[in-house]
Amino acid sequence: MVTLIWYPKCSTCKKAKNWLDEHKIIYMERHIVEEHPTKEELTSWYQNNSYELKKFFNTSGNLYKEMGLKNRILGMTEEQQLDLLSTNGMLIRRPLIISGQEILIGFKEKEWEKSLKL
Repeated sequence: MVTLIWYPKCSTCKKAKNWLDEHKIIYMERHIVEEHPTKEELTSWYQNNSYELKKFFNTSGNLYKEMGLKNRILGMTEEQQLDLLSTNGMLIRRPLIISGQEILIGFKEKEWEKSLKL
């Protein structure tokens, strides 16, 4: 079973959820705002996968823009970025699929098919 970390009002998240349902993939849902990822989870996902830390940020989100993070992130350490990400689920790019130690960030159909072995 995989875990879908999502925001129900997000259109991309809805597409991803529908895709999982269509492919009969069993998943557990987790609301990214109500139960946002912890610093420990984010650190583990980041360290155990090949994504750059910047990929975890929801760069198109309002909060990201309001906080002026585009320029601020450049001067932050990885530790500071992980601390920041763990404070608010709206800062994190979504949806996320967690399968064991593997993580998928954002919804890319081909990547999900390959990773989820369809």
